[in-house]
Amino acid sequence: MLITIFIIATVIFFLFRLMPGNPAASMLDPSVPPEARQQIMERFGLNESIWVQYGLFMKNFVQLDFGRSFYYKQPVIDILLDKLGATIIIMFSAMIFAYGLGVLGGARMAWKRGTIGESVGVVFTLIARSAPTFWVGIMAIYFFSVQLGWFPHSGMRSSGYEAANSWQVFFSLDFLWHLTLPTIVAGLFFLATPMLIMRNTMLEVMGEDFIEMAKAKGLKDRTILYRHAARNALLPVVTAGALFIGSAIGGQVLIEYVFSWPGLGREMVLAAQRHDYPVAQASFIILAAMIMVMNLVADLIYAYLDPRITYK
Repeated sequence: MLITIFIIATVIFFLFRLMPGNPAASMLDPSVPPEARQQIMERFGLNESIWVQYGLFMKNFVQLDFGRSFYYKQPVIDILLDKLGATIIIMFSAMIFAYGLGVLGGARMAWKRGTIGESVGVVFTLIARSAPTFWVGIMAIYFFSVQLGWFPHSGMRSSGYEAANSWQVFFSLDFLWHLTLPTIVAGLFFLATPMLIMRNTMLEVMGEDFIEMAKAKGLKDRTILYRHAARNALLPVVTAGALFIGSAIGGQVLIEYVFSWPGLGREMVLAAQRHDYPVAQASFIILAAMIMVMNLVADLIYAYLDPRITYK
Protein backbone atom coordinates (compact mmCIF):
# COMPACT_ATOMS: atom_id res chain seq x y z
CA MET A 1 0.00 0.00 0.00
CA LEU A 2 2.82 2.40 0.84
CA ILE A 3 4.55 1.72 -2.48
CA THR A 4 1.28 2.23 -4.35
CA ILE A 5 0.59 5.51 -2.55
CA PHE A 6 4.12 6.70 -3.40
CA ILE A 7 3.61 5.89 -7.10
CA ILE A 8 0.19 7.57 -7.17
CA ALA A 9 1.51 10.70 -5.46
CA THR A 10 4.39 10.91 -7.96
CA VAL A 11 2.16 10.46 -11.00
CA ILE A 12 -0.35 13.02 -9.72
CA PHE A 13 2.39 15.57 -9.01
CA PHE A 14 3.78 15.46 -12.55
CA LEU A 15 0.38 15.04 -14.20
CA PHE A 16 -0.95 18.38 -12.97
CA ARG A 17 2.21 20.20 -13.95
CA LEU A 18 1.94 18.89 -17.50
CA MET A 19 -1.44 20.59 -17.86
CA PRO A 20 -1.48 23.78 -19.96
CA GLY A 21 -1.60 27.06 -18.04
CA ASN A 22 -0.23 27.99 -14.65
CA PRO A 23 -1.69 28.69 -11.21
CA ALA A 24 -0.75 32.38 -11.29
CA ALA A 25 -3.08 32.94 -14.26
CA SER A 26 -6.04 31.59 -12.30
CA MET A 27 -5.12 33.34 -9.03
CA LEU A 28 -4.47 36.81 -10.40
CA ASP A 29 -6.27 39.25 -12.63
CA PRO A 30 -4.68 39.62 -16.11
CA SER A 31 -4.06 43.30 -15.37
CA VAL A 32 -1.70 42.47 -12.48
CA PRO A 33 1.87 43.53 -13.39
CA PRO A 34 4.50 40.83 -14.00
CA GLU A 35 6.37 41.77 -10.82
CA ALA A 36 3.39 40.89 -8.62
CA ARG A 37 2.87 37.70 -10.58
CA GLN A 38 6.49 36.73 -9.99
CA GLN A 39 6.11 37.36 -6.26
CA ILE A 40 3.14 35.00 -6.11
CA MET A 41 5.13 32.33 -7.94
CA GLU A 42 7.99 32.71 -5.46
CA ARG A 43 5.65 32.67 -2.48
CA PHE A 44 4.28 29.25 -3.44
CA GLY A 45 7.62 27.91 -4.69
CA LEU A 46 6.43 27.70 -8.29
CA ASN A 47 9.51 29.48 -9.58
CA GLU A 48 11.72 26.55 -8.59
CA SER A 49 12.56 23.72 -10.97
CA ILE A 50 10.06 20.89 -11.15
CA TRP A 51 12.46 18.52 -9.37
CA VAL A 52 12.91 20.92 -6.47
CA GLN A 53 9.13 21.26 -6.25
CA TYR A 54 8.80 17.47 -6.31
CA GLY A 55 11.31 17.09 -3.48
CA LEU A 56 9.44 19.63 -1.34
CA PHE A 57 6.13 17.98 -2.16
CA MET A 58 7.32 14.51 -1.11
CA LYS A 59 8.95 15.92 2.05
CA ASN A 60 5.69 17.57 3.09
CA PHE A 61 3.63 14.56 1.99
CA VAL A 62 5.56 12.23 4.30
CA GLN A 63 4.66 14.62 7.14
CA LEU A 64 1.00 14.66 5.94
CA ASP A 65 1.34 18.34 5.18
CA PHE A 66 -0.55 19.10 1.95
CA GLY A 67 0.30 22.80 2.00
CA ARG A 68 -1.98 25.76 1.39
CA SER A 69 -4.55 26.18 -1.34
CA PHE A 70 -3.63 28.58 -4.14
CA TYR A 71 -7.29 29.53 -4.54
CA TYR A 72 -8.64 29.62 -0.96
CA LYS A 73 -5.38 30.72 0.69
CA GLN A 74 -6.15 28.24 3.49
CA PRO A 75 -4.56 24.95 4.65
CA VAL A 76 -5.59 22.17 2.28
CA ILE A 77 -6.44 19.72 5.05
CA ASP A 78 -9.02 22.13 6.51
CA ILE A 79 -10.71 22.52 3.13
CA LEU A 80 -10.83 18.80 2.40
CA LEU A 81 -12.07 17.76 5.84
CA ASP A 82 -15.00 20.11 5.35
CA LYS A 83 -15.78 18.52 1.96
CA LEU A 84 -15.13 14.92 2.99
CA GLY A 85 -18.18 14.76 5.26
CA ALA A 86 -20.54 15.58 2.40
CA THR A 87 -18.93 12.91 0.20
CA ILE A 88 -19.16 10.23 2.90
CA ILE A 89 -22.85 10.99 3.52
CA ILE A 90 -23.88 10.69 -0.12
CA MET A 91 -21.66 7.60 -0.55
CA PHE A 92 -23.21 5.71 2.36
CA SER A 93 -26.71 6.80 1.34
CA ALA A 94 -26.12 5.37 -2.14
CA MET A 95 -24.66 2.20 -0.61
CA ILE A 96 -27.68 1.64 1.67
CA PHE A 97 -30.02 2.18 -1.28
CA ALA A 98 -28.04 -0.12 -3.61
CA TYR A 99 -27.46 -2.90 -1.09
CA GLY A 100 -30.93 -2.82 0.42
CA LEU A 101 -32.60 -3.09 -2.97
CA GLY A 102 -29.86 -5.26 -4.47
CA VAL A 103 -29.84 -8.00 -1.81
CA LEU A 104 -33.63 -8.35 -1.75
CA GLY A 105 -33.96 -8.05 -5.52
CA GLY A 106 -31.13 -10.46 -6.27
CA ALA A 107 -32.56 -13.09 -3.92
CA ARG A 108 -35.98 -12.71 -5.46
CA MET A 109 -34.60 -12.93 -9.01
CA ALA A 110 -32.79 -16.18 -8.22
CA TRP A 111 -35.89 -17.65 -6.58
CA LYS A 112 -37.96 -16.75 -9.67
CA ARG A 113 -35.36 -17.89 -12.15
CA GLY A 114 -36.60 -18.25 -15.72
CA THR A 115 -39.53 -15.85 -15.28
CA ILE A 116 -40.18 -12.56 -17.04
CA GLY A 117 -39.53 -10.73 -13.78
CA GLU A 118 -35.99 -12.09 -13.59
CA SER A 119 -35.24 -11.12 -17.20
CA VAL A 120 -36.58 -7.61 -16.68
CA GLY A 121 -34.57 -7.25 -13.47
CA VAL A 122 -31.30 -8.33 -15.10
CA VAL A 123 -31.82 -6.06 -18.12
CA PHE A 124 -32.76 -3.06 -15.95
CA THR A 125 -29.75 -3.59 -13.70
CA LEU A 126 -27.31 -3.82 -16.60
CA ILE A 127 -28.79 -0.72 -18.27
CA ALA A 128 -28.50 1.25 -15.03
CA ARG A 129 -24.88 0.13 -14.69
CA SER A 130 -23.96 0.87 -18.31
CA ALA A 131 -25.60 4.30 -18.60
CA PRO A 132 -23.18 7.19 -17.94
CA THR A 133 -23.87 8.59 -14.49
CA PHE A 134 -23.60 12.20 -15.64
CA TRP A 135 -26.24 11.59 -18.33
CA VAL A 136 -28.59 9.83 -15.90
CA GLY A 137 -28.07 12.66 -13.44
CA ILE A 138 -28.86 15.31 -16.06
CA MET A 139 -32.01 13.44 -17.14
CA ALA A 140 -33.10 13.06 -13.52
CA ILE A 141 -32.63 16.79 -12.94
CA TYR A 142 -34.59 17.60 -16.11
CA PHE A 143 -37.59 15.39 -15.32
CA PHE A 144 -37.81 15.44 -11.52
CA SER A 145 -36.47 18.93 -10.82
CA VAL A 146 -37.20 21.11 -13.84
CA GLN A 147 -40.38 19.51 -15.18
CA LEU A 148 -42.04 18.07 -12.07
CA GLY A 149 -40.38 20.18 -9.38
CA TRP A 150 -40.24 17.29 -6.92
CA PHE A 151 -36.60 17.70 -5.94
CA PRO A 152 -34.03 20.52 -5.97
CA HIS A 153 -31.63 20.47 -8.89
CA SER A 154 -28.39 21.32 -7.08
CA GLY A 155 -26.68 22.01 -3.81
CA MET A 156 -26.90 20.50 -0.36
CA ARG A 157 -29.28 23.04 1.19
CA SER A 158 -31.80 25.58 -0.04
CA SER A 159 -30.62 29.11 -0.65
CA GLY A 160 -30.87 31.16 2.53
CA TYR A 161 -31.32 28.14 4.78
CA GLU A 162 -29.57 28.48 8.12
CA ALA A 163 -29.19 25.52 10.46
CA ALA A 164 -29.98 26.17 14.12
CA ASN A 165 -27.19 23.79 15.19
CA SER A 166 -24.64 21.36 13.80
CA TRP A 167 -27.16 18.51 13.94
CA GLN A 168 -29.51 20.25 11.51
CA VAL A 169 -26.72 20.81 9.02
CA PHE A 170 -26.93 17.15 7.94
CA PHE A 171 -30.14 15.94 9.61
CA SER A 172 -32.94 18.18 8.48
CA LEU A 173 -35.81 17.77 6.04
CA ASP A 174 -34.23 20.33 3.73
CA PHE A 175 -30.96 18.39 3.62
CA LEU A 176 -32.73 15.04 3.06
CA TRP A 177 -34.77 16.63 0.28
CA HIS A 178 -31.56 17.65 -1.50
CA LEU A 179 -29.94 14.28 -0.79
CA THR A 180 -32.70 12.10 -2.27
CA LEU A 181 -32.20 12.57 -6.02
CA PRO A 182 -28.37 12.20 -6.14
CA THR A 183 -28.65 9.20 -3.82
CA ILE A 184 -31.09 7.45 -6.16
CA VAL A 185 -28.99 8.20 -9.26
CA ALA A 186 -25.78 6.97 -7.59
CA GLY A 187 -27.58 3.98 -6.05
CA LEU A 188 -28.97 2.84 -9.40
CA PHE A 189 -25.47 2.92 -10.89
CA PHE A 190 -24.07 0.78 -8.07
CA LEU A 191 -27.11 -1.51 -7.89
CA ALA A 192 -25.72 -4.11 -10.29
CA THR A 193 -22.89 -5.24 -8.00
CA PRO A 194 -24.93 -6.48 -4.99
CA MET A 195 -27.93 -7.59 -7.04
CA LEU A 196 -26.06 -9.76 -9.54
CA ILE A 197 -23.66 -11.17 -6.93
CA MET A 198 -26.64 -12.06 -4.73
CA ARG A 199 -28.49 -13.64 -7.64
CA ASN A 200 -25.54 -15.75 -8.77
CA THR A 201 -24.69 -16.89 -5.25
CA MET A 202 -28.32 -17.71 -4.55
CA LEU A 203 -28.44 -19.94 -7.63
CA GLU A 204 -25.53 -21.96 -6.19
CA VAL A 205 -27.01 -22.12 -2.69
CA MET A 206 -30.41 -23.24 -3.94
CA GLY A 207 -28.82 -26.44 -5.23
CA GLU A 208 -27.50 -27.41 -1.79
CA ASP A 209 -28.92 -30.31 0.21
CA PHE A 210 -30.13 -28.18 3.12
CA ILE A 211 -32.46 -26.27 0.77
CA GLU A 212 -33.99 -29.56 -0.43
CA MET A 213 -34.35 -30.61 3.20
CA ALA A 214 -36.14 -27.35 4.03
CA LYS A 215 -38.55 -27.92 1.15
CA ALA A 216 -39.13 -31.50 2.26
CA LYS A 217 -40.07 -30.22 5.73
CA GLY A 218 -42.83 -28.19 4.13
CA LEU A 219 -41.47 -24.78 5.10
CA LYS A 220 -42.97 -21.75 3.42
CA ASP A 221 -41.18 -20.37 0.37
CA ARG A 222 -40.62 -17.05 2.11
CA THR A 223 -38.92 -18.79 5.05
CA ILE A 224 -36.69 -20.88 2.79
CA LEU A 225 -35.81 -17.87 0.66
CA TYR A 226 -34.79 -15.39 3.34
CA ARG A 227 -33.93 -17.47 6.41
CA HIS A 228 -32.00 -20.29 4.75
CA ALA A 229 -30.97 -19.48 1.16
CA ALA A 230 -30.38 -15.72 1.34
CA ARG A 231 -28.61 -15.92 4.68
CA ASN A 232 -26.03 -18.35 3.33
CA ALA A 233 -25.62 -16.39 0.10
CA LEU A 234 -24.67 -13.13 1.82
CA LEU A 235 -20.95 -13.88 2.27
CA PRO A 236 -19.73 -12.68 -1.16
CA VAL A 237 -22.11 -9.72 -0.98
CA VAL A 238 -20.82 -8.60 2.41
CA THR A 239 -17.18 -8.89 1.42
CA ALA A 240 -17.86 -7.05 -1.83
CA GLY A 241 -19.29 -4.24 0.28
CA ALA A 242 -15.85 -3.07 1.35
CA LEU A 243 -14.69 -2.97 -2.26
CA PHE A 244 -17.93 -1.21 -3.12
CA ILE A 245 -17.17 1.57 -0.63
CA GLY A 246 -13.78 2.14 -2.22
CA SER A 247 -15.15 2.30 -5.76
CA ALA A 248 -18.12 4.40 -4.66
CA ILE A 249 -15.83 7.05 -3.23
CA GLY A 250 -14.18 7.53 -6.60
CA GLY A 251 -17.48 7.18 -8.46
CA GLN A 252 -19.01 10.13 -6.61
CA VAL A 253 -17.02 12.66 -8.62
CA LEU A 254 -19.47 12.92 -11.53
CA ILE A 255 -22.52 12.75 -9.26
CA GLU A 256 -21.22 15.60 -7.11
CA TYR A 257 -20.31 17.69 -10.12
CA VAL A 258 -23.66 17.23 -11.88
CA PHE A 259 -25.69 17.96 -8.75
CA SER A 260 -23.29 20.69 -7.51
CA TRP A 261 -22.89 18.69 -4.31
CA PRO A 262 -20.16 20.37 -2.21
CA GLY A 263 -18.13 17.21 -1.66
CA LEU A 264 -14.59 16.04 -2.22
CA GLY A 265 -15.19 14.87 -5.78
CA ARG A 266 -16.58 18.20 -6.98
CA GLU A 267 -13.81 20.09 -5.22
CA MET A 268 -11.25 17.89 -6.97
CA VAL A 269 -12.65 18.80 -10.39
CA LEU A 270 -12.78 22.51 -9.55
CA ALA A 271 -9.22 22.39 -8.20
CA ALA A 272 -7.98 20.87 -11.46
CA GLN A 273 -9.73 23.62 -13.44
CA ARG A 274 -8.23 26.32 -11.21
CA HIS A 275 -4.73 24.78 -11.29
CA ASP A 276 -4.95 24.59 -7.51
CA TYR A 277 -2.26 21.90 -7.28
CA PRO A 278 -2.28 21.33 -3.49
CA VAL A 279 -6.05 20.73 -3.29
CA ALA A 280 -6.17 18.56 -6.42
CA GLN A 281 -3.17 16.46 -5.37
CA ALA A 282 -4.45 15.93 -1.83
CA SER A 283 -7.95 15.01 -3.11
CA PHE A 284 -6.62 12.32 -5.43
CA ILE A 285 -4.28 10.93 -2.78
CA ILE A 286 -7.02 10.76 -0.14
CA LEU A 287 -9.40 9.00 -2.54
CA ALA A 288 -6.69 6.52 -3.58
CA ALA A 289 -5.76 5.83 0.04
CA MET A 290 -9.39 5.19 1.01
CA ILE A 291 -9.86 2.78 -1.89
CA MET A 292 -6.73 0.82 -0.96
CA VAL A 293 -7.71 0.69 2.71
CA MET A 294 -11.13 -0.68 1.79
CA ASN A 295 -9.50 -3.32 -0.45
CA LEU A 296 -7.44 -4.42 2.57
CA VAL A 297 -10.57 -4.45 4.75
CA ALA A 298 -12.32 -6.64 2.16
CA ASP A 299 -9.51 -9.22 2.36
CA LEU A 300 -9.66 -9.24 6.17
CA ILE A 301 -13.47 -9.53 6.25
CA TYR A 302 -13.41 -12.42 3.81
CA ALA A 303 -10.90 -14.29 5.95
CA TYR A 304 -12.98 -13.63 9.07
CA LEU A 305 -16.31 -14.71 7.59
CA ASP A 306 -15.00 -17.77 5.76
CA PRO A 307 -12.83 -19.97 8.03
CA ARG A 308 -11.71 -22.00 5.05
CA ILE A 309 -9.52 -19.09 3.97
CA THR A 310 -6.25 -18.68 5.83
CA TYR A 311 -3.50 -16.12 5.51
CA LYS A 312 0.02 -17.03 6.56
